[in-house]
Amino acid sequence: MFLDHPSITATNALTEPDRIERLQRVYGYAMALADSAGNAELVEKLTQLHDHKGTLIVFWQAPPTGEEQGYFARAWASRVGDGTSLVEHEF
Repeated sequence: MFLDHPSITATNALTEPDRIERLQRVYGYAMALADSAGNAELVEKLTQLHDHKGTLIVFWQAPPTGEEQGYFARAWASRVGDGTSLVEHEF
């Protein structure tokens, strides 16, 4: 079991706690995509997920592949995410 998951934060999280819940769903969705692709390294590359006013910002400690970035784009655009393509990656 991997215990060092990325931190999950959101702008206005105290007044809008649903933002944290949404990020948790997006994280699970992206991890499921990685798992189904046989990508066990993804979880070790992540440091933080942050929702900044409807933009998902993914922070990485190691450079992600295009496929890995796509996991988060797909999750954020889904019904469990924000339904948009507003995703940024910080290395």
